Amino acid sequence: MKNVLTLICVAVLCVTLALGLWPFHAPNNAVVWLINQDGLHFGHYGSAISSGTFQIMGPDGSSEVSLEIWFRPKRIWESGTFLACYNRRNLFQFSLRQSETTVLLKARADDRHRTEAAVLSVVGALNRANSPVFLSITAGRQGTRVYLNGRLAKADPGFPLSAQDLSGYLVLGDSPGQSDSWGGEIRSLAIYNYALTPEQAFDHYSTSVHTGRPETTGGEQIVALYLFQERSGRVVRNQVRPGVDLYIPKKYQVMEKIALEPFWTEFEMTRSYWSAAIKNVVGFIPLGFWFYAYLTVLVSRKRAALLTVCLGTAVSLTIEILQAFLPTRDSGTTDIITNTMGTWAGVALYNVSTPILLRLFAWWPFPPPPSKRPKAAV
Repeated sequence: MKNVLTLICVAVLCVTLALGLWPFHAPNNAVVWLINQDGLHFGHYGSAISSGTFQIMGPDGSSEVSLEIWFRPKRIWESGTFLACYNRRNLFQFSLRQSETTVLLKARADDRHRTEAAVLSVVGALNRANSPVFLSITAGRQGTRVYLNGRLAKADPGFPLSAQDLSGYLVLGDSPGQSDSWGGEIRSLAIYNYALTPEQAFDHYSTSVHTGRPETTGGEQIVALYLFQERSGRVVRNQVRPGVDLYIPKKYQVMEKIALEPFWTEFEMTRSYWSAAIKNVVGFIPLGFWFYAYLTVLVSRKRAALLTVCLGTAVSLTIEILQAFLPTRDSGTTDIITNTMGTWAGVALYNVSTPILLRLFAWWPFPPPPSKRPKAAV
């Protein structure tokens, strides 16, 4: 019985490690040029990054800024970050994220605490027909305004967006810090160091749809303009000279990868967060179940339970540390907590189910509970 349990425990440990660390390498960067059209297609685990940093400031020293992006998601019922701006002090400075049919604008009010993000939701920004969307965002004296296909969709005078939030490094198709891969097409991107007027927002949308680029006047201050006209290679040229180009890495990578992100900054009241938490609990139940069964053969049940839970925590910690070196996996402390809970649940499940399993499968290698074990001879 002990040898059989040993083999089962080794197999469970190997499967747990494999599931936690797969894939064991960085995959190829899933970014390709569109066929017969200007633009980039982002697949699962794909990103493009800026070759340098943006320093955005208006000619009069103002903090006004505008951003335009023409894009289409691969599916409207998925989620992911399709644009992010960051610096090394603040990885979550500004981002645009798809959450099914909603577009989320996230701006960081404090560099040190991810939980202090300001969020502006544009519900229904992505339609069921999944047609391309021309998104314009302006920040000026009247606050933050969001235009969809040239028409005002949302206005928030208190949303904290300024030129400083769009300064720094730029990532397309993913998020810095932790992987949040997005799938879809990006056809053009422009950044201005002033707030577009409603008329300009509509004109830029109209001319982009008809000519492939926003029609701008000579007086407009453009920081970056990417039209994705190259259709080959790994560099997207900034049409503003001199400017910062975009680079398409050969291998998928997450910029400034975080190791062991604190659980209080990972927490989100979203379906994907709780789904991942449940999977992490369930995934460690077999480890708790079988290692507890094995250890009860060697030591008392109380000590076996403690050793099993400690083992589950140690295995989870090992996985999370190694995940910091894998771009497709997130390294955080939430998983350590949920994995430990799953290990404890496996121990509890064994105590509850052993009497039943012994009656149904007497030939299985389950050590009987104390009340069923034969008494030692006196």
